[in-house]
Amino acid sequence: MLSDIFPFRFDLNATAIAGASLWSLALYLGFSPFSTWIMHQLQRWFNFAERSLYISEQEFEKTRPARESQNAFYASIFSIVPFLALGALCNYGVELSLGASWAISMGVIACIGCGVYELGRRDGMKE
Repeated sequence: MLSDIFPFRFDLNATAIAGASLWSLALYLGFSPFSTWIMHQLQRWFNFAERSLYISEQEFEKTRPARESQNAFYASIFSIVPFLALGALCNYGVELSLGASWAISMGVIACIGCGVYELGRRDGMKE
């Protein structure tokens, strides 16, 4: 199917994609305050950049709530990108050091560890 669209052939390594995704989820959970900060900064930037597209103040204020919620959605989606890049680097490092068979196993272990850490962090904040 992809060979009908593209004139060249490229192979996707499913193990590398799964390992990078697991590592990125682990990093996203482990650095939850940082991911929230990234999301907030992206949302501020999207709101600022969109303000420059409007000439009329009335038109800007009329559609403000819908645009801000849309920008919050986009910011939450784009905040994953740095963690995907770091997850790919972590997965590559595990593949180089321990071998390809350990990449997904270490990603699962990292996800479990970071998930438990995040639950403990949120429970500690509750008190």
